[in-house]
Amino acid sequence: MPLASPHAPPRTGETAAITRAGAQSKHKAAANHKAKRSPAPVTGGAREESALRDAIRGLEEGMVVLDPDLRLVLCNQSARRQLGWAGAPPRRGLALARLLARAGALEAAERAMIETRCRALLATAAGAPQPEKLTLGDLSLRLHRLAGFGVAIFLPTGASEGEAALRDPLTGLGNRRAFQAALTAALARPDGEVALILLDLDRFKHVNDSFGHPVGDALLRLVAERLRTSLRAADTLVRLGGDEFAILLPRADGAEALAERLVDLVSRPYLVEGHLANIGASIGIARAPMDAREAGLLLRRADLALYAAKAAGRQQFALFQPEMDARAQARQALETDLRRAVALGQFQLHYQPLVAVPAGNIIGFEALLRWQNPARGMVSPAEFIPLAEEIGLIVPIGEWVLRQACRTAASWSEAVLVAVNVSAVQFTDGARLLRAVDEALASSGLPGARLELEITESVLLRDAAETLAILHALHARGVRIAMDDFGTGYSSLSQLRSFPFDKIKIDRSFIHEVEAQTDGQAVVRAVAALGTSLGITVTVEGVETEAQAAFVAASGGHEMQGYLISRPVPADAVPALLARPHTTPKRQTTG
Repeated sequence: MPLASPHAPPRTGETAAITRAGAQSKHKAAANHKAKRSPAPVTGGAREESALRDAIRGLEEGMVVLDPDLRLVLCNQSARRQLGWAGAPPRRGLALARLLARAGALEAAERAMIETRCRALLATAAGAPQPEKLTLGDLSLRLHRLAGFGVAIFLPTGASEGEAALRDPLTGLGNRRAFQAALTAALARPDGEVALILLDLDRFKHVNDSFGHPVGDALLRLVAERLRTSLRAADTLVRLGGDEFAILLPRADGAEALAERLVDLVSRPYLVEGHLANIGASIGIARAPMDAREAGLLLRRADLALYAAKAAGRQQFALFQPEMDARAQARQALETDLRRAVALGQFQLHYQPLVAVPAGNIIGFEALLRWQNPARGMVSPAEFIPLAEEIGLIVPIGEWVLRQACRTAASWSEAVLVAVNVSAVQFTDGARLLRAVDEALASSGLPGARLELEITESVLLRDAAETLAILHALHARGVRIAMDDFGTGYSSLSQLRSFPFDKIKIDRSFIHEVEAQTDGQAVVRAVAALGTSLGITVTVEGVETEAQAAFVAASGGHEMQGYLISRPVPADAVPALLARPHTTPKRQTTG
């Protein structure tokens, strides 16, 4: 019988070709059985299935035929190859979900989408004239409703097109889909042994930003060629996307030695279209079956190792270790709690005074973020601020801090300033930062001159022109700008010339060394003299003893801050500090 109703509209080329091939197979079968009376047609019966099997077996185009219950009827070799099928051919009657689960070239979301679209197609009339087209990354599918069966899934026609779907067009390497298929096949071998190397380029974004994307693309091709010439024929090299590559080794031994060579090789300079580019490589390694036996878990653990290599300073490799899983779970739990804290408003601000030297009067307070978690207790800012910056939560948190600090400062009896720390991440959207400052000042009624924003040197290490434009715009609003943790970076002196800072805050590490007669004394005195000559206020952080306070006074420091004066206190304790008598540090000789 025909594959579709004779009254159905004209079919597309794929369905028509299958119908003709099926009809030819049926006629041949009938000629060989002239003596037998032809039985009445049975929808989706053995004869129709046999004809269809003969028709699609040799097709270069991949094809999967499902019955109305979305169970497998037929799947040709081309389809198995393009789907990254591992192991023996799938058996008849296999549910679509289980069939797709073995398709290494598909991700979980793609598998779910195919099944959803197939079920929706079953609800349409048989012989629908137009196929359902579905594009999943590099793979294009066409879904047809077949009368007498259920759904037919067509994959790209022709071997060359199928190969192109597994190829990265920029570097010529295999792509993510090819990687998934190769990894699934490797893990399906009897020994299931494989080493997975994930390689991520360090400082590649800087090349793109400095020289443009065409140079970045050319650099990726050069990196791909270096990697390709370093591997054996049995090794698999793919570009997963962006500046990330993956390598599959058929044996786990030798992975560390290769990773060490690749870090060195990739880190050597490149001459790209007249530009000298210097990048590095960070590598994470996971091995099967010792680290994981399943593809997704092995990939996740290689990624954890890559993250560890980057966290350790980049331009190195790391092997997966079981404790990395524990750290990742702890980090995920902290991230979940942090997102909940933002939603529920679990943050509060404490205020630490800054006093003038030598008078000892309070001239302002620094607003310091505190997070009181119901289960964790008081969480250290050193623990959650870097995570907030990494996942983008620092922007809404920083805006809340600005609003709250300005509102609180506006209620103080004395016109002292409030200092707020601003993350470098907030400077990536200058318009939003300026808008947040404007709204905080307007809603609180606080004059701009009473707001001081503290930034670190990392702010000036990004787009200098854009950053300086933002800082000048803040200055135009009367807002003061302070450089925090001065002396801990490598370019502080040059940065003082790039922008008229109102204040320098000397990092606490220097004042802690003064009583030991170390170089810390010379640094404090030199920076205090520099600030005086440039008309910049110099604040010394971390003052905890009378001797340290006296040294700041004798060295020419203008302000100081630390536990000797007061620990950070809640907002309701600020009035008492403002009413407290001034404390004048005793002078001492500094020779």
